[in-house]
Amino acid sequence: MSPRGRLTLFGLGAMGLAVLLVHGLAGLPDFGHFHGVYGLLLAHVAVPERQATDIVNSITYDYRGVDTMGEEFILFASAIGLVIVLRQLRGEHRGEQADEDKSQDADERRGQLASADRRHSEASVALRLLGLVLVGPVLVLGVYFASQGQLTPGGGFQGGVILAAALILVYLAGRYLAMARLRPIPLVELAEGLGSAGYAAIGVGGLIAGSKFLLNFLPQGSMSNLLSGGTIALLSAVVGVEVAGAFTLVFAEFMDQRLLTGGQR
Repeated sequence: MSPRGRLTLFGLGAMGLAVLLVHGLAGLPDFGHFHGVYGLLLAHVAVPERQATDIVNSITYDYRGVDTMGEEFILFASAIGLVIVLRQLRGEHRGEQADEDKSQDADERRGQLASADRRHSEASVALRLLGLVLVGPVLVLGVYFASQGQLTPGGGFQGGVILAAALILVYLAGRYLAMARLRPIPLVELAEGLGSAGYAAIGVGGLIAGSKFLLNFLPQGSMSNLLSGGTIALLSAVVGVEVAGAFTLVFAEFMDQRLLTGGQR
C-alpha cells in the first residue's frame, strides 16, 4: 500500500473513532450526577467486604477480575505478536545454521550493539547523571505501586509501566549495552509469561477452594495493612510482573530493530 493510501485509511479510521468518542462523551452524565447503581453499591460495600481501601483495585482484581484477565492477555498477545514480527524482519529465523555461522552472527551483533552504544553515549553529562540517579527511586516506586494497589491508588498495571521505565532511564542515560545486560531477553520473556500464567493460576485457586474461578479465597486481613484484600494484592503483583515484562520486551525489540538494521525496513 502506498503512503497516500495508508494516510487515507488512517484518516478514515481516525474520523470514525472521533465520531464515536464525541457520541460517547455527549452521553455522559453531568459532573457530580453519577447514576451508576453498580458503582454506588460498590462504593458502600467494597471496603468492608474486602478490607481493601482502594475500591478501584477491588473492582479491577476482584469484582470484575475476569475482565482484567482478558485485558492482561491482550497485552501479552500484543507483545508476543510484535516480537514475532520484528524478529522475522531482522531475519533471526533463518533455519538451521552451522556453528561457525552462528558464532560469526553473534560477534557481528555484539559489534553492532557496541557501535550503537558509542553513538548513544553522547548524551550530556547532566542527562546521563540524572537518568542514573533516578533508576533506583523509579524501581522502588514501581514495586510500591504494584504491591500496594489494594491500599492506595496504583496497582499492577501502573507499577509494571513504572518498572519498565526504570530500564528506559538507563538507555536515556546513554548506555544501551548496560540496559541490555539489565534486561536479558529470556528472563524478560519468562517474567511476561509467568505474570500471565500467575493470574490464571490464582483464578484456578478459587476452583480448588471449592467455589468459582477467581474467587477471593485468601483471608481478607485487616484494613490498611499490606496483607489485606485477599487475592487482590497477589493479582496486582503478578499483573505488575507481566506488564513490566511486556513493556520491557517491546522496548528492547524496537531498540534492537532500530540499532541492528540502521532504521531500514
